[in-house]
Amino acid sequence: MATSSSTPTDDTLDAGLGRVQEHLRERGASPDAIVVPLAGDASTRRYFRIDRGGTTAVLSLYPEPFDPGELPFLGVGALLAQWGIPAPAVLDCDGPRGIVVQEDLGDSTLQEVLTHRDADAVVLYQEALADLALLQRESARGAPGAPCFDIAFDLEKLSWELHYFLKHFLEGLRGRDLGVEDRVKLSEAFHRLADEIASWPRVLCHRDYHSRNLMRHRERLHWIDFQDARMGPVTYDLASLLRDSYVELPEDFVADRVEEFRERAAPGENREDFLRRFELMSVQRNLKALGTFGFMATVRGNEVYLPYIPRTLRHVRRNLARHEELRSLRAVLARHLPELA
Repeated sequence: MATSSSTPTDDTLDAGLGRVQEHLRERGASPDAIVVPLAGDASTRRYFRIDRGGTTAVLSLYPEPFDPGELPFLGVGALLAQWGIPAPAVLDCDGPRGIVVQEDLGDSTLQEVLTHRDADAVVLYQEALADLALLQRESARGAPGAPCFDIAFDLEKLSWELHYFLKHFLEGLRGRDLGVEDRVKLSEAFHRLADEIASWPRVLCHRDYHSRNLMRHRERLHWIDFQDARMGPVTYDLASLLRDSYVELPEDFVADRVEEFRERAAPGENREDFLRRFELMSVQRNLKALGTFGFMATVRGNEVYLPYIPRTLRHVRRNLARHEELRSLRAVLARHLPELA
């Protein structure tokens, strides 16, 4: 079995490759099958493209063995298939070795597709939002026994994410030493924001719905990285997609897509109220993203996300400035982050 020359040689990856090779041998793969490591995400999973003489698949390697009946990725994926939402087909599952083999969707994320001049961003985002509305509509009918319906972006989870930003971005990455007064004010502002968001009606959310988790394959956008699906506001995935850290979208484009989604998913809601919920959700979501970027850089030693910080901070500044009730939050943050002043 040949492996890519770019394969890392650290002990952890070597051990993982050993599990991959055992799996392939047991499945009767040719010794000449090529295993190519793929760029990962912020999770502990590793990904490989398996080429068996022209037929490829993507292998996900989990850090530990799992029970397939309890793996969220498989459970949520089955629901998406049932509802007609494009996602990679599962080709094989090896729970004892912590392996899931999926259909290879290629390398064209929505982020990559948007870099081409001939890409029609309006059509692509309308497709992404139509599928998101489909998720919310179909999941509203319920799915007895599906764990994703039993967890939510409640007050505790939303607050934890905001304090994660405080710990890993503000203090960790930026090295800011907040005094007692600022820490109290920030905690109070976080609580108010999280408490309001937690009070909104909930639908099923992808939980990480952005341009890197949508793959263009066979003329359709396919969903990936959906294993953390949970209940949350109608505007949660909308904020993830339209206040994306990875792509720059014009303000009029964002406004048009928000209104189109309101008409599709929440036609009975007042336009100004829906826009406000979108913008407050965006603040929480973008602060959490900054926390992740800080964690990856300072704890994991992975600086790949650092170039996306300026855009994310611009999103936060824009939405903080639009709402009087966020004034105290902006004032505290601006004392420590000049980009928000």
